[in-house]
Amino acid sequence: MTEPLNLFAFSGSHSSNSKTAILIDAVVEEIARTLPIRVTSANIAPFMDNPLGQRRKDLPETARAILDGIENADLLVMGSPVYKGSYSGAFKHVIDMIEPEGLLHKPVLLCAAGGGQRHALMVEHQLRPLFGFFGAASAPIAIYASAADFTEDKITDPALQDRIRLAVKGFAQMVNTI
Repeated sequence: MTEPLNLFAFSGSHSSNSKTAILIDAVVEEIARTLPIRVTSANIAPFMDNPLGQRRKDLPETARAILDGIENADLLVMGSPVYKGSYSGAFKHVIDMIEPEGLLHKPVLLCAAGGGQRHALMVEHQLRPLFGFFGAASAPIAIYASAADFTEDKITDPALQDRIRLAVKGFAQMVNTI
């Protein structure tokens, strides 16, 4: 049996039951059916203790541990809520704390959740270029979910469930060729 890959899942939402967190959890569950993984998950809450910390050393230990986890993971699932057509400022602040070479060639599956379909291209126009700057290996298919895809705290839209499976299939193929 092959050694499990370390997957770090990060939600740019501070809530563990946000649409973004629910989406990321569903993606991670699908990846676990496809690849041998060891999962660590975190959200943005630890960064809110010092939201304007400009250097890594200014952050609380829990926030620094998240950055280390992101940089040291074999695989990433990264997601942000959509605000005004883009990722949140807090999500960008976390990404700004990552070392420039910290994501180089790292496989990442990008996710976002927003209120409606008008934000659907955010993953392509905002998230993908952000991770491209770091030289991360973004999966060919990203995942966007809107509020209509959920009933309470569950993904209920069959099209989104299919997209998750399709995105994870491509992600797994990409990972297996590395």
